[in-house]
Amino acid sequence: MPEITYLEAITSALRDALRDDRRVFMMGEDIGHFGGPFGVTKGLVDEFGPERIIDTPISEEGFVGACFGAAWMGERPIAELQFADFISCCFDQIVTVGAKTHWRSGIKLPMVLRAPYGGGVRGGPYHASSPEGWFVGTAGLKVVCPGTVEDAYGLLRAAIEDDDPVLYFEHKGLYRRLKAEAPDPATRTPIGKSLVRRQGGDVTVVTYGSGVDLALRAADGLAGEAEVEVVDLRTVWPLDLDPVLESLAKTSRVLMLQEASRSIGAGNLVLSRLAREGFELLDAPPALHAPVDTPVPFAPALEDGYMPSLDSVTTALRDLLDY
Repeated sequence: MPEITYLEAITSALRDALRDDRRVFMMGEDIGHFGGPFGVTKGLVDEFGPERIIDTPISEEGFVGACFGAAWMGERPIAELQFADFISCCFDQIVTVGAKTHWRSGIKLPMVLRAPYGGGVRGGPYHASSPEGWFVGTAGLKVVCPGTVEDAYGLLRAAIEDDDPVLYFEHKGLYRRLKAEAPDPATRTPIGKSLVRRQGGDVTVVTYGSGVDLALRAADGLAGEAEVEVVDLRTVWPLDLDPVLESLAKTSRVLMLQEASRSIGAGNLVLSRLAREGFELLDAPPALHAPVDTPVPFAPALEDGYMPSLDSVTTALRDLLDY
């Protein structure tokens, strides 16, 4: 099979969904002939026309609300934000309308919101944040963060076919860096299921999104010192912690790795639940490896120091192993 990038996997998932279901359409800023700010939707308007690949004004509140309305009427819309940072503009539509409609009325609301997130691309404080944690714990929403090429495809196809609103956080730094075999069009990654990416018996790393590749590389680097098990959450809400607890029963040590700053993201909920549900399995305090609570710096040297890195993750694992 030919190799494709993480970005191309997202494009393929969109194209296949649009071909398979006439109810699927897209709305967003510059997603038509321009192809979106990162080229994810390039070429789709030529195949499906401006009636299904709809360019919108710069109004996240407006077009996200319109997508929820279309979902209410039986369509399966996909909204694209240019940057996840701007998800705050449509917060009310997401947490008040999107999250509560099915509970309140029984009406299905199959809408996907694609949100390019994350640092490492010199985007600065307004174009590089990781706001997925704002929605972790919000009943009625599903929040997914693919960390592999296969999941970039499989989670998006599953999200489009889901009857609930799904926030799909795609990491900008992985767009062209991650490559793998093109997934089979039948691939669907189940929403709400974690996966052990690497087996190990000494320490567990729990992560998602950009942290998956980073954790696997750190595990490879420590192969001569320790066996590191890596658990990919894939869905950060609702959480599937059974594989994490099973891993903790083997290793007795856990490191939560995330790119979101320390006080947001999924990490604090994961660690609090592990402390409650897996306390007797622990031989060391649960550790969180995440950036400090500041906006993402714009200066390259500062951003490099802010972001989790191979060296910083390796050091954090060694500290945990030495406890």
